[in-house]
Amino acid sequence: MNDLSITRLDSQQDNFATELDRLLAWESVSDGKVNQIVDEILARVKAEGDAAVVEYTNRFDRLQVESMAELEMSQERLHNALDNLPAEQRQALETAAERVRGYHERQKGESWQYSEADGTMLGQKVTPMDRVGLYVPGGKASYPSSVLMNAMPAKVAGVAEIIMVVPTPDGEVNELVLAAAALAGVDRVFCVGGAQAVAALAYGTETVPKVDKIVGPGNIFVATAKRAVFGAVGIDMIAGPSEILVVCDGKTDPDWIAMDLFSQAEHDEDAQSILVSPDADFISAVEASINKLLPTMERKSIIDVSLRERAALIKVQDMDEAMEVTNRIAPEHLELSVEDPEALVPKVRHAGAIFMGRYTAEALGDYCAGPNHVLPTSGTARFSSPLGVYDFQKRSSLIMFSAEGASEMGKVASVLARGESLTAHARSAEYRIKKD
Repeated sequence: MNDLSITRLDSQQDNFATELDRLLAWESVSDGKVNQIVDEILARVKAEGDAAVVEYTNRFDRLQVESMAELEMSQERLHNALDNLPAEQRQALETAAERVRGYHERQKGESWQYSEADGTMLGQKVTPMDRVGLYVPGGKASYPSSVLMNAMPAKVAGVAEIIMVVPTPDGEVNELVLAAAALAGVDRVFCVGGAQAVAALAYGTETVPKVDKIVGPGNIFVATAKRAVFGAVGIDMIAGPSEILVVCDGKTDPDWIAMDLFSQAEHDEDAQSILVSPDADFISAVEASINKLLPTMERKSIIDVSLRERAALIKVQDMDEAMEVTNRIAPEHLELSVEDPEALVPKVRHAGAIFMGRYTAEALGDYCAGPNHVLPTSGTARFSSPLGVYDFQKRSSLIMFSAEGASEMGKVASVLARGESLTAHARSAEYRIKKD
């Protein structure tokens, strides 16, 4: 295998900003043909319900089922998958679930209220959603960790019912995914995927109940469908390819850094792995490690394409500039592989998750650290947050005026309403003003 040709950038080069923008450019839902296909699927599922879902599932997943009943997994089937796991796998899954649940318990929002001197009460009522849909990739690309990361915060939030959809192409079922569903307390599981699964969750069918929000990762058809149904239901985010940005002071084992870059590149060819360091010799050492270790990787062909087309090794002047570049990129995963990571954290403004220190591999966050691995991608960490309990809770304002408070605030509302020429607003408030 020839040595990889990875993009190398220097913050001091004249076209650095332009080249960085080119490298980062990504639009996950932009294909007109995909939009057309998805729109047709959504319309048919909305109009025809179960029949359309069954037809599309047979076509795309190469199955031969006659009804939705054949595509639903029973609770007994889910718990059998859990009970029959090898002991080591079950223990690992239970450990991960316990840590994810423990972390998210600390995110729960609580209702609150306060009273003013005149007896007026104001506050906020926090309530969980009634029902959410969880999309889980299926077949060979099966991720039991995604089940835990999406279902656990919903459970902690108090969501009454979780509906999971997972495709089983060619009838291929992943036992770990079913076991994770049992462990996470998923209520119903349907073996459907793609845009038809999103449509079923968004609009409801005779068998699949309509949900309030759809969460979970999927391919371009799933992402396109989620964007299209937003408004009919809530969605978590439109996720792009996985990303990692490693900031290193040049003192970590270059083999470790190479493998950390691989850990994202092996997801798919569009994944992005970036190293930022002020040490040019270290960057070269990591490049040498990449070429040494790549032939040993099971998914080396995927890693090869990802690194050639989307990776970068970026030389900066110092750690301050490294943080400027980091904030410009706003990565999904940020590793601070440095001597004193806590000193750099205050300089991080945009990142989905921050992995601190040489021993904190991003891979731990994917499975068992505890914080959610559903993170904003493609620079959206500038305005988005990791999936959490707060994504499954709603906040309602509480307002109760006393007679005295209504009289005083009625005068204020009257002035403002008449200023906007909304007379009914003004008179509604004025009725409550006490007569002298």
